Amino acid sequence: MTIIENNRRSLPLAEHARGKRLGVTCQLKCANACTSPECNTSGNKTFQEVAHAALSRRALLGLGAAGAVAIAVGAAGGQAPVSGAAAAGAAGPGAAFGRPGRAGLRFEPIAPVASSVDAFTVPEGFTWEPIIRWGDPLFKSAPAFSLAAQTPEAQALQFGYNSDYLDILADPSGRTGVLVNNHEYVNPNIMFPPTADAAELRRRGDIYKAAQGMSVVEITRRRTGEPWSYVVGGRRNRRITVETVFELTGPAAGSDLVKTAADPEGRWVRGTLGNCAGGTTPWGTILSGEENFNGYFAWAANTPAQKRYQSTASTSTSTGWETYDPRFNAHDPGYVNEPNRFGYIVEIDPQDPSSTPRKHTAMGRFKHEGANVIVAEDGRVVAYMGDDERNDYLYKFVSKNRISGSRKKNLTLLSEGDLFVARFSGDSPAAEITGTGALPADGKFDGRGIWIPLTKNGRSVVPGFTIEEVLVHTRLAADAVGATKMDRPEDVEPNPKTGKVYLALTNNSARSAATLDEANPVTGNRYGHVIEMTETRGQAGTTFGWSILLLCGDPAVFANSYFAGFPKELVSPISCPDNVAFDSAGNLWISTDGAPSTIGYNDGLFLVPLTGPDRGHVQQFLSVPRDAETCGPVIHDREGLVFVAVQHPGEGGTVAAPTSLFPDYGSSALGDVPNAPRPSVVQVYRR
Repeated sequence: MTIIENNRRSLPLAEHARGKRLGVTCQLKCANACTSPECNTSGNKTFQEVAHAALSRRALLGLGAAGAVAIAVGAAGGQAPVSGAAAAGAAGPGAAFGRPGRAGLRFEPIAPVASSVDAFTVPEGFTWEPIIRWGDPLFKSAPAFSLAAQTPEAQALQFGYNSDYLDILADPSGRTGVLVNNHEYVNPNIMFPPTADAAELRRRGDIYKAAQGMSVVEITRRRTGEPWSYVVGGRRNRRITVETVFELTGPAAGSDLVKTAADPEGRWVRGTLGNCAGGTTPWGTILSGEENFNGYFAWAANTPAQKRYQSTASTSTSTGWETYDPRFNAHDPGYVNEPNRFGYIVEIDPQDPSSTPRKHTAMGRFKHEGANVIVAEDGRVVAYMGDDERNDYLYKFVSKNRISGSRKKNLTLLSEGDLFVARFSGDSPAAEITGTGALPADGKFDGRGIWIPLTKNGRSVVPGFTIEEVLVHTRLAADAVGATKMDRPEDVEPNPKTGKVYLALTNNSARSAATLDEANPVTGNRYGHVIEMTETRGQAGTTFGWSILLLCGDPAVFANSYFAGFPKELVSPISCPDNVAFDSAGNLWISTDGAPSTIGYNDGLFLVPLTGPDRGHVQQFLSVPRDAETCGPVIHDREGLVFVAVQHPGEGGTVAAPTSLFPDYGSSALGDVPNAPRPSVVQVYRR
């Protein structure tokens, strides 16, 4: 199968990984990472291989630290939007969620929605509306969106494409605030009709540059608790694009590994790419993870460092930028380092539209899903990060300095600190990990782990690597210290109520019997799982316990799905966990990416209580439209508000034959209504 990108060229589209996305999404979003040769060819052990090694306590801790390690165990388009179970035509699983906590959001779970349904579905008693859609003007000088009259200049002044990480930051009054949203990638097939004209293809390429990156948008409402509207021309409104200048910070800034012909200093980078999930810091800045940056470059992939991020050589990309912008042709000796300038955690200040955004090299370079920060007991800040590729790793960054009352000082906290990678071990005999997902004899998949340092006090602690090499070629450094291969670590977030850390492992259909381990206990893992971790020496410590909270799937099909011991016949089917969030009561919320191709239902947002008799009771709150992914959940349960970003609705269609009409569905209430889907930020609230 091939996709024709506006007749510019035919790009090979390998059959996408069994149990993941549409093939077109695999090509455009991650350059077919799941079907390309594996980047991680290291011999690092799996959990199963280390579970029964005869380790002393000192060897287990890995750093010679004293003290026992506590094990953490958990006590076709055009359809109108609908709500409730009517979309699926069946009663929802389980009972209503009655009391998730004093501040929890009460709702009747919806039934799963068939993947052919083009509707945004919410519980009875709730309704929804978009706050902002792709192409909506942010500035008074911006034109109204027109699908047939897109220009680079207009798109740079309009809300970007394919929304991902989202946050809603209210000002102290509660009546104004800012919305911040990532724009991960574009889909030319549903933005434009086909063309073979070279000049037009280049013009469209510049539109793609302007459509990606991030948006900061002022929002307003009459009173606290009401839905939000966005403000055209708001003082803080801002677009960050592939042309925006970023400052590199940290030890790798200025090194030879990041210098190019256009930036001989190695300190100033144009653009951000593949902005996926993210996080909001305690000092009010936004972190954005540069994830699938490799697919934007034509490059040789002929060195170990390059192969670790791009397993095969490429001469063309889906955007075509390499044909006219030398930055994206890494075959050019002057720009061979350009890919080394992407794959970082980006930090922006949403309160200051004139500020220069930064890329923090101290936090490592890999396919960052995002980064989420918590303040440790000693006042240092800790950021958890997943590297979203099969058999890659889980990381943690601990700042050198402590948080203070000075916002100016806090803005430098992520520029210096120590970077760690996780090594896990399991507790059960290897023979009990059968690949079926059946629980071992002790009734749980669990174990312990250590955080292995990659850098310490501004120096490398990886033999044979300089500090710059560790931070630019982070995957190779993590290979060298024996980090544990994981099943595509996506979002990883600490619970602000408990400090426990929740890691979404979205799936790994290539998991074989030879590589089974206790934390990845299912061969051909189509549905993904969620791990709960407890830091056993404080948030900034180097030891942790872990247990599997959820083995996802439809219990009616996957008999060994597991929901923290909760009766599986009462849960909502869930597959491919991606982003996680928490409400004010500390309940876990999970958004999914890949359910249509695994369990036959649209992706959605799910509530999971973590304590009491309802622990593990997965309940579906909403479902997104056909072909779409649920991103960036924000839960303001005390106000009765839930927010999500709807990414790539109608991804499998074309301009001539759309498969989704979300979010307008023919309504002209919000102005221009193209016969095409528009990625959007949506708010859900009580009627």
